[in-house]
Amino acid sequence: TRFVVRLNDGRQLDARLVGADALTDIAVLQVKAPGLTAVPFGDSKSIEVGDFVVAIGNPFGIGQTVTLGIVGAVGRGGLNIEGYEDFIQTDAAINPGNSGGALVDMRGEVVGISTAILAPGGAGGNVGIGFAVPIAVAKAVMAQIVEFGDVRRGQIGIAYTDLTPQVAKAMGLSVTAGVVIMRVEPGTGAARGGLSPGDVIVGLNGNEVRDIRDLRNQAGLVRVGETVTFS
Repeated sequence: TRFVVRLNDGRQLDARLVGADALTDIAVLQVKAPGLTAVPFGDSKSIEVGDFVVAIGNPFGIGQTVTLGIVGAVGRGGLNIEGYEDFIQTDAAINPGNSGGALVDMRGEVVGISTAILAPGGAGGNVGIGFAVPIAVAKAVMAQIVEFGDVRRGQIGIAYTDLTPQVAKAMGLSVTAGVVIMRVEPGTGAARGGLSPGDVIVGLNGNEVRDIRDLRNQAGLVRVGETVTFS
């Protein structure tokens, strides 16, 4: 397969595929050419609903295009678009051909990578609901691809379920969000770390865990052999 990167100045550069991760829809390409400018990464964790963003891409192959919109939601998931979903949702027009393009904040920093749209009825065009992979996720995936050529995810070794208010009441707990450990696999990191069935996880490495999706998304970026802290 041949990969070609077309720049806005008309240059066409042959690119090498360093690696890809289908579960996050992120790939890394390498090109060698003079006069390239690195775009700064922003902080996708600080993005808030209502922030202005610009989507850059090549919709329908007509040429480089920018569209302006706002962030409609953060942490959007449960869409069954990709394996790991923690999307930035925006109404900046995203159409076929925008995928892989940058989502940029008002400081000119990349905060996401456009990945998908909702198009009810198979319309195939923008209806104001587009999604981008947060740059924090893309950077973590990119780092592993550059180092290993793929993503090597660790396994915690537990089965778990959402902590609902009903379950919390039955267990006599004051917290009403998190995940309950149902089973711990013998010989895994979870077993060695002392986790037990009935324990409730509300945080991972200092980040809040509200439900199964939170835990899965965060654990999905943990490298093999990496030490994590649960709360």
